[in-house]
Amino acid sequence: MKNEYTAIVKQEGDWWIGWIEEIPGVNCQEATHDELLESLEVTLQEALAFNREEALANAGAHYREERIAI
Repeated sequence: MKNEYTAIVKQEGDWWIGWIEEIPGVNCQEATHDELLESLEVTLQEALAFNREEALANAGAHYREERIAI
């Protein structure tokens, strides 16, 4: 299953800034549009991995994972 996320991007002066609409805290600033998209992708992957690790740590010993498709 491949998820898609929405990147909001815009140029502010000499910089490109952007954030991921669906995941608070995933935002980046780069010199070029391509660098921004790459940076957003890496940052998003790191945030999702961190959120998953934190969720599993908080679940305790007896839990099960279930997939939900929307």
